[in-house]
Amino acid sequence: MLALPLRALIRCEPIVCREDQSVREAVAIMHGRGVGSVVVVDAEFRPVGIFSERDLVAAVARGLDSGSVAGLMTRAPLALPARAFAYEAALTMIGKRIRHVLVIDDEKLIGVVSERDLFSLQRLGLGELTTEIRLADEVHVLVDIAGEMRKLTRLLVDQGVAAGQLTLYVSVLNDRLCQRVIEIVRKRHQWDQISWCWLGFGSEGRLEQTFSTDQDNGIVFVARDGAAPNAVRPLLLPFAREVNGALDACGFRWCKGNVMASNPQLCLSADEWRDRIGGWLENSDPQALLDATIYFDFRALYGDATLAAELRDWIADRRRMRGAFLRQMAANALRARPALGTLRDFATEDVPDAPHSIDLKAYGVRPFVDAARIYALAQGLSQTNTVERLRAAGAGTGIGASEMEAIVDAFFAIQRLRLRNQASRKDLTDESANRIDPDQLNELDRHILKESLRIARKLQQRLALDYQL
Repeated sequence: MLALPLRALIRCEPIVCREDQSVREAVAIMHGRGVGSVVVVDAEFRPVGIFSERDLVAAVARGLDSGSVAGLMTRAPLALPARAFAYEAALTMIGKRIRHVLVIDDEKLIGVVSERDLFSLQRLGLGELTTEIRLADEVHVLVDIAGEMRKLTRLLVDQGVAAGQLTLYVSVLNDRLCQRVIEIVRKRHQWDQISWCWLGFGSEGRLEQTFSTDQDNGIVFVARDGAAPNAVRPLLLPFAREVNGALDACGFRWCKGNVMASNPQLCLSADEWRDRIGGWLENSDPQALLDATIYFDFRALYGDATLAAELRDWIADRRRMRGAFLRQMAANALRARPALGTLRDFATEDVPDAPHSIDLKAYGVRPFVDAARIYALAQGLSQTNTVERLRAAGAGTGIGASEMEAIVDAFFAIQRLRLRNQASRKDLTDESANRIDPDQLNELDRHILKESLRIARKLQQRLALDYQL
């Protein structure tokens, strides 16, 4: 992590004052922003000095506190270029015995990196974070760690880490956090003779989580003493509610659709899950099937994983039942057309806080996710990740190897734009977190997005042909 460029560490505008401002004005700025120093800049925003609390004390002692900062500041502050690495800043601070380094680009000040920033950075490795998660003994500790995880992810986006690696990285850390939450909460709930497994659905099940994510989870259980499900469920639901609440505190929002383990309809015995999934397989109602799609992405997160594996095998054995079901799923998938216009490059929408925008989740990523899910179910595959499903489906789809890799690349290209967009936002609960204005993209990104959406449209055309839609 110390190999990151200093530019990637800057998260806010530097606090500055001008050379001609008075000491009292500089002190007012420091007091208002709650800092102990300000950077003094010239008319071109080049740093020429630093005025600190120590300089203020000297000014008062000499009776010069009514003058300008130019005569009292510490001149020639140490600055490093934005392309310098974090470890260079660390060595400089140690060697010069200072706690801050200015960061400049083309001689102009763009930010300040502190000793605290670098110390925090050293904690942001996968090994360090997973160790901290494992050692956490209270949920409030995990809440702090979750904040560090999001900080790390933003840094990796700035570094240009590939979307596939990044979403997998995020999902693995989220898994560890979720598992530790479950372990902590489990100690406060007592039951015996119950085999159970916590399931992740949707993007969590697919290992494709981004910054902006809510909870999609459930429980599958079996009572070893033969107890009826209605006798077991009341023991598990209070536990599930506490886990869901703890995950919300960690930044995984309550699901608006109540797709959570605390919902009695998603805390089911293995037989109840089979009955429910069997009902979907035989159901021709388009909306019911649309609502059911994320459940077919389930993955075991904690507990007896054999329960999830057995449920997956049971679904794979239902091939004869799935013809009409898959055709209806394909029809539902075609309802989310890629955001390509007929007269213009893109089909945009005007929504609150996001005029002239594209929803990259609904009309960019979803066509790939839906197609991959349908092909995986058609072939009885066990994979839940979109790219793994596409590659595993391979020849069974009639798609050649080179064309499949183009599909994978297009999916990752749109995911990368989603991540970049979300990384730039402070409020990830905002409904527009997945929306971008294509006119704000540079020419290369616009071209990549357009071609990626064209590949998504071609994939949907193949799906329509396969299911005669």
